[in-house]
Amino acid sequence: MDMKSVFIAALSVLSLAQTSPSLADNSNGKNLFVQRCAMCHGADIKGTGPLAHKSNPPTPDLTTAAFKQRLSDYPGVIVSSIILRPNGDLIPRTLRENGVKVPPHAWSVEDFRDLNQYMKSVISKR
Repeated sequence: MDMKSVFIAALSVLSLAQTSPSLADNSNGKNLFVQRCAMCHGADIKGTGPLAHKSNPPTPDLTTAAFKQRLSDYPGVIVSSIILRPNGDLIPRTLRENGVKVPPHAWSVEDFRDLNQYMKSVISKR
């Protein structure tokens, strides 16, 4: 399956996940976030990770009301568009420039759903 097909499938499943969050595996979402996102976004997802200010632009705080609304309005779109962005060299470049190696990951639709749900759960606690 090519990346475009995975992205389209992810959008479909994530739309469903918006109405059925019980389908999401929060531990998988947390593991993905900690292993792949926290180095920039921080455990608190406020853009406080060790690489937060080493990217250009700096890593955003994902707990803002505006981001929370976007995550709710477009479930999974934000997560999958960052991961699958066609020109997406910002994240790999920031990692490369700072000597951080993140192993490749074969993203599944479930991974997108779980990561989206985990982020929503962290934001809602704020």
